[in-house]
Amino acid sequence: MRTYDLVIFDVDGTLLNTTEGVLASVNDTIEAYDLDPLTKEQLLSFIGPPIQDSFRRHYGIEGRRLQELADYFRDSYKNKNLLKAVPYEGIYKLCEVLIKEGAALAVATYKREDYARSLLIHFGFDRFTGMLYGADNENRLRKKDIINKCIDTAGIKDLGRAVMIGDSDNDAIGAAGLGIDFLGVTYGFGFRNQEEVRRFPAIGAADSPEAVLDYLVR
Repeated sequence: MRTYDLVIFDVDGTLLNTTEGVLASVNDTIEAYDLDPLTKEQLLSFIGPPIQDSFRRHYGIEGRRLQELADYFRDSYKNKNLLKAVPYEGIYKLCEVLIKEGAALAVATYKREDYARSLLIHFGFDRFTGMLYGADNENRLRKKDIINKCIDTAGIKDLGRAVMIGDSDNDAIGAAGLGIDFLGVTYGFGFRNQEEVRRFPAIGAADSPEAVLDYLVR
C-alpha cells in the first residue's frame, strides 16, 4: 500500500549519475575563461545546485560575467555532454513499483527544464511521468518554487500526501519550505551519510533506490 499520492524526484544524484557530463562542461568553462583550476571535491560540488550559485561560490563572480559563465556552461553541456549520464541501479524498478501502487511521479530539478526533459526522455523516464519542472535560464526560481509546480500540476490538496526525494540540502530546504515530507538519499552527490540527512527534517535516509521503497510502500 502506498503512503503518498505524489512522489517527486530530483535528477542529479537521485535518478541519474551525471558526474561525467557536468564535470566535463565545468572544466570547459574554467578553461575558456582562464579561471583557476578546482580540486575534484570542488568540482563535484557543482552537481545539483544552480550553476550560477556554484561559480559564484568558488570564484566570487557576480553580474553579467556570472551569467556569461552560466551560458557558456549550458552551451557546452547541451551540445557535448548532456547525455553523459548513467541511471542508478534499481531506479527503474523503483519507479515501476510506485506506478503499480498508484502513485503519481514527478521531477523537480535545478537543471534547465529543456535539458532535463531531453535527459529523461533519452533514458526512458518519460514512460513513468511527463510532469517535469526545472530551472529558468536566469536562475530566478528556487527549489521550493519548482517543487510547488509539481504539486499544483498534480492537484495535490493534502500536502501530507506528497514527498520529495533528493540527495541535497536544496531538496530538503525546498520540501520544508512547502511543508511536505522529505526523504534523503545517500547514494548520490550531496548527502554522504544518514547523519547529514538528519540535519534537516526528513522521514529517513535511503542508501539505494531499493531502500527508498521501505519508506514509500507499506
